[in-house]
Amino acid sequence: MTTLLAFTVLVALVGLERVAELVVSTRNAAWSRERGGVESGLGHFPFMVVLHTALLVGALAEAWLRRPDVPSLLAWSMLTLVVASQALRWWCIATLGRRWNTRVIVVPGLAPVSSGPYRFLRHPNYVAVVVEGVALPLVHAAWITAVVFTVLNAGLLAVRIRTENVALATLPPVSGPAEHADA
Repeated sequence: MTTLLAFTVLVALVGLERVAELVVSTRNAAWSRERGGVESGLGHFPFMVVLHTALLVGALAEAWLRRPDVPSLLAWSMLTLVVASQALRWWCIATLGRRWNTRVIVVPGLAPVSSGPYRFLRHPNYVAVVVEGVALPLVHAAWITAVVFTVLNAGLLAVRIRTENVALATLPPVSGPAEHADA
């Protein structure tokens, strides 16, 4: 029961982190729109909100309903991955600064960002999302939630990344291996 309560607190903290992201995102999206930012991908955004909310709710529901035995090695290794995914996510947010938001908004004329994690990967924020989507539920052996989220998220990311790449193609070129304008 103690580990189940600790898991509940962890998921609640991740939920609060999402609220903080939404505050930053809303402010940054307004900044982008004020500068002529063009939004793409409106059709998939509501599904993304529902899916990411379902990850948190599903992980908790599965943990409380199934009450699985959780090997310590699984719990601690997955917790480490959750923390690492949060660190990568906030590195992306810090690197993109005012241009980071949860939508696909490209400000015409601004060159893509190619510093921070974008030096290494074109879409590092989605690496954080994928890792967290697997690891967070598995902190408490909620494998059904991890599998369902991962499968649905793979389809969503295929659409999302294609949408971002088309939007990013409208920006002026930048030198370096990675280009990116928003999360």
